[in-house]
Amino acid sequence: MPLLTVQGILFDLDGVLISSIPAVERVWSKWAHQHGFDVHDILRRAHGRPSIETMRELMPSEEAAQRENLVVEKGEIEDVDGVIPLPGAQQLLAALPLESWAIVTSCTRQLADARMGAAGLVSPRYMVTASDISRGKPDPEPYLRGAEKLELAVESCIVIEDVPAGIQSGKSAGARVIGVGTTASPAELRAAGADWIIPDLRSLSCRKTGAGLQLDIRE
Repeated sequence: MPLLTVQGILFDLDGVLISSIPAVERVWSKWAHQHGFDVHDILRRAHGRPSIETMRELMPSEEAAQRENLVVEKGEIEDVDGVIPLPGAQQLLAALPLESWAIVTSCTRQLADARMGAAGLVSPRYMVTASDISRGKPDPEPYLRGAEKLELAVESCIVIEDVPAGIQSGKSAGARVIGVGTTASPAELRAAGADWIIPDLRSLSCRKTGAGLQLDIRE
């Protein structure tokens, strides 16, 4: 049970703090059917990355990608049925000073706010969304931006992620990373570079000390 002292925590949203899988699958499945795409392929492409990146792979032009992206985003904002906090999320966020953590997500701010509200989680003071970056995960930019929001060196932060692309983003930015086994297998998380692996946030507790945030990681 390692004890780790950090200055800030950078959370991914879906798969770490909340689960929106039923809503995401409903919206993207409907869109795939309407456009004649294979549903399983679309869901595989869409998970854990900005939706516009998926649209650019599928649509014949940037104009079409932007148009269809707005359609999907509107659907996801309106459909939050079944969006819930994941185990341990509420308790961990309640223990953290607002200035010590940020959310780094591949969705837009409006969608992130809708999902956080539906899950009943405290609103973050700092958030990095798809609108704030030019390159999504696994590029390091999202987590570098997150550390900047906290005015901290990224090396003093810890990233909490559930998918390989997010882990790679955090590691390449220079942060240590906790992998959460809600989406990918432990082997996949380890192969992506996770320093520690936990089943969910119930395995992580935190207290404020004079040196920063002391994390108790129960792998």
